[in-house]
Amino acid sequence: MRTILAERNFPVDNIRYFASPRSVGKVLPWNGYDVTVEDASSGNYSGIDIALFSAGATASTELAPKVAAQGAIVIDNSSAWRMDPDVPLVVPEVNGGALADMRKGIIANPNCTTIVTMSALKALDSAGGLKKLVVSTYQAVSGAGLAGVNELADQLSNKEGQLVWLAYDGRSVDFGRPSAFVGPIAGNVLPIAGTLVDEETNEEHKFRNESRKILELPNLEVSVTCVRVPVFTGHSVSIYAELDNALTTAEATAAISKAPGVRVVDIPTPLDSTGRDFCLVGRIRKDPGLRPAISFFVSGDNLRKGAALNAIQIAESIVAERV
Repeated sequence: MRTILAERNFPVDNIRYFASPRSVGKVLPWNGYDVTVEDASSGNYSGIDIALFSAGATASTELAPKVAAQGAIVIDNSSAWRMDPDVPLVVPEVNGGALADMRKGIIANPNCTTIVTMSALKALDSAGGLKKLVVSTYQAVSGAGLAGVNELADQLSNKEGQLVWLAYDGRSVDFGRPSAFVGPIAGNVLPIAGTLVDEETNEEHKFRNESRKILELPNLEVSVTCVRVPVFTGHSVSIYAELDNALTTAEATAAISKAPGVRVVDIPTPLDSTGRDFCLVGRIRKDPGLRPAISFFVSGDNLRKGAALNAIQIAESIVAERV
C-alpha cells in the first residue's frame, strides 16, 4: 500500500504508521523521510482523514470503530466488516456508488479472489443478466500470507538452496510436514483453499457472499471450488456464467473489453498479471450447453489489484468526492 500510494501520487500531507507492539519503534520510509511506527492499540488517531487497515479481522473488529469514532474513514482489508449491511463492500470500477452510504465510517475491501473477477462479471451482467455462476479458483500461495510463500519456496529448494526436481511419480521427494497448507504445495494442487467452515471453505463462502453484495444480486446462484496452486503471485479464476439473455462470443468479448480495469488477451496467466494494475481476461467463449452462458478465465495480481491497489482506489474515490 505504501508503494502504490507513492506510485499514484496520492495527496498525502502527513502519514503515520501503526502496528502491533512488536513493531513499535521501527522506522519506515515515506517520500524521502523516515516515519516511526506507533502502537495501534493505544494510538491517538485524531486528525487522520483516511486510515488504511491491513491488520487482520480480530484487530480490525476492535480498532476500526475506535478509529472511525475519532473522525477517520477506515478502509479495511480484512474479512471483519465485509458482510455488515451498514458497511459498503467496494470495487470502485463496479459499485463505487456504494460509498455514499457509509453509516459506520468503515469501508470494506473485498477478498482478493472476488476483486479480480468483479469488473468482468459486472460487464456480463449489464449485457446479459447474470443468473448463475460455476467457479473454480486457482489461488497463489501469497494469498495465505508470508507463511504460504515461504512454504512453497522451502519445498522447491533443498538445504543447499538448489531447485528440487520432482520425480514423475512425486514419491522420491519428502517435503516434510506442511504447516501453511493441508498438504505439500510444490508440484501439487490442493483442492481446498482457506479453512473448512462446513462442507465448504471460508474462501468459498467469501466469493459467493461478496459477489452477491458487490453486484447487488442477492439471489445469484454461485457454486465455487477454491484451489491452492504452486504459484507465488496471481490468482486465476475459471468462470461459467449463466445468463438471462443469450450473448454471442463476440458480444461477450465486446462487453468485457469495455470493462474498466480489464484487458482482454488470448491467454491470461498469473505470471503475466503480476505487477499489473488491471486483470487479464481470456478464453471467452459461448458455452455449448442448452442454457445461455459464457465461459471465461481471469488472472489478476492478488497482492496488487486484489488487495492494496483496490484499497487505494477506494481512498482516491473518497478524495475525489471531497475536492
